Amino acid sequence: MSCILVAIANPERLPLEAGLIAELGARFDAMPRWLAEGEAADMAISGHDPADVKTIASYVVGARGRPLDLAVLPAGCRRKRLLISDMDSTMITVECIDELADFAGVNSDVAAITRRAMNGELDFAGALRERVALLAGLPIGVIDEVYAERVRPMPGARILVQTMRRFGAVTALVSGGFVPFVERVADALGFETRVANRLEIADGRLTGRVLPPITGADTKLSTLRQLLCSHDLRPDEALAVGDGANDLPMITAAGLGVAFRPHAALAAASDVVIRTGDLTALLYLQGVPKDEFFVK
Repeated sequence: MSCILVAIANPERLPLEAGLIAELGARFDAMPRWLAEGEAADMAISGHDPADVKTIASYVVGARGRPLDLAVLPAGCRRKRLLISDMDSTMITVECIDELADFAGVNSDVAAITRRAMNGELDFAGALRERVALLAGLPIGVIDEVYAERVRPMPGARILVQTMRRFGAVTALVSGGFVPFVERVADALGFETRVANRLEIADGRLTGRVLPPITGADTKLSTLRQLLCSHDLRPDEALAVGDGANDLPMITAAGLGVAFRPHAALAAASDVVIRTGDLTALLYLQGVPKDEFFVK
């Protein structure tokens, strides 16, 4: 049985130690390969059960007290041909609905509902309608203000999307958020396909309603399946990434499902959890060295 062990650090916090990587290589009789010095390395491992590899590697890392992301992945089909991603708190650093709520003066109410929905404690569609209802009367110009003042790409987002596109991958941004934000973020980062919810507007203000159909967990999964079919791809050629419970179906259906700085419900069900690295970690998981990263 063969697998790939990947170790990823955040060099701005603590670099990846050469001694640690050498120790892991010795434990598994494997030859480490540096993907980025001080940041990411991988090694091909044979003759060990992948679950044992993860357990032993986690113990070795834990004994050194180093904050690292570890992943144990199948040896085959590492470079993915489809990237499908959530937006809020994944490709950008904020939850747009919480930022709109701050302008409306209902931030604490909306943020509390958002946290519960993302952790799977509330039905997503019902929670979305409840939150949007609190925004009724907000001028649509606030959307422009929020985007300009508060929406920022997650570190590594543009590099991830544009590097995968350069390698020929299909890219899709599928969000339970709102079209005005998703369109701009998709354009800024380089996503081709984009799917999101539509807010009802009347007389230049939000009515407090979301126009059907609601983009939620089922939509994310169906978009993944449609893209696989239309591009003649297998599920193991897809990479899905998100942070909340509504990302769970697409993440478990993709060949590589990544929970990025996630809520607990998603972390427990994902192939890989990234808490330390930025979004370039998803390139390291695919075996892409830093000198092959690309951004316009």
